[in-house]
Amino acid sequence: MPNIQELKDLTTQVRRDILRMVHKVNSGHPGGSLGCAEFFVALYNEIMETKDEFEMNGKDEDLFFLSNGHISPVFYSVLARAGYFPIEELNTFRLIDSRLQGHPTTHEGLPGIRIASGSLGQGMSVAIGAAETKKLNNDKHFVYTLHGDGELQEGQNWEAIMYAAGNKIDNLISTVDVNGQQIDGSTTNVLPLGDLRAKFEAFGWTVVEIKNGNDLEAIIKGMAEAKALSGKGKPVCVLLQTVMGNGVDFMMHTHAWHGKAPNDEQLENGLAQNPATLEDY
Repeated sequence: MPNIQELKDLTTQVRRDILRMVHKVNSGHPGGSLGCAEFFVALYNEIMETKDEFEMNGKDEDLFFLSNGHISPVFYSVLARAGYFPIEELNTFRLIDSRLQGHPTTHEGLPGIRIASGSLGQGMSVAIGAAETKKLNNDKHFVYTLHGDGELQEGQNWEAIMYAAGNKIDNLISTVDVNGQQIDGSTTNVLPLGDLRAKFEAFGWTVVEIKNGNDLEAIIKGMAEAKALSGKGKPVCVLLQTVMGNGVDFMMHTHAWHGKAPNDEQLENGLAQNPATLEDY
């Protein structure tokens, strides 16, 4: 059984990492990162089966692809605190020649990063290729992805979604961060997404909904359900309902913090709401 309190403590520390990273360089995307902190902590500490040493080929282990690469702060924090690279390296976020660029890249060889991402709409296609490779190699492990809800406004997603179902890519579990916000406003105001469950099901996917995507126990339970439903001829979509900016009250429920860094006073406010549970980097 997972130690939920330890996971909660880690999540709080990840929030501190996100705030401090973005503040230091006055650049980055805190809103979506904060909203997905529980998901990443659960994914890397309870859900995925990975090797002790990172291998780019990803054989005989679960893989994860971040499609909405702008939420790199949460990805970097969780990878560092899972031992993929030194925690102190978080100090280099978005600096020139850093391995921790604003959007994840592969040319510097950062452990844990298998694709460059941030050009929205492409992650699903890459993940399908990886999932098909696992099938061809008789590798029974899963491929996980994360996408923003606003990202689904990109048409390439729907071609990939159709392809995955049509080719029975049933070792793929794709999660959509449904927070209702994107850079220019709410998804409803920018371009309504309609009924995502009905759409994925119409495209031939199995759908799992996690109503509280900021609750660790709900995430672990929902992802276990998704895994149990895999291998039955259909890819699985997880609709994860989160709150943008979760854990920092003045950042919550608004698109304003999609890509805005906190100032000194706001940083201290945010950190006070998330007292240190582990050592800061």
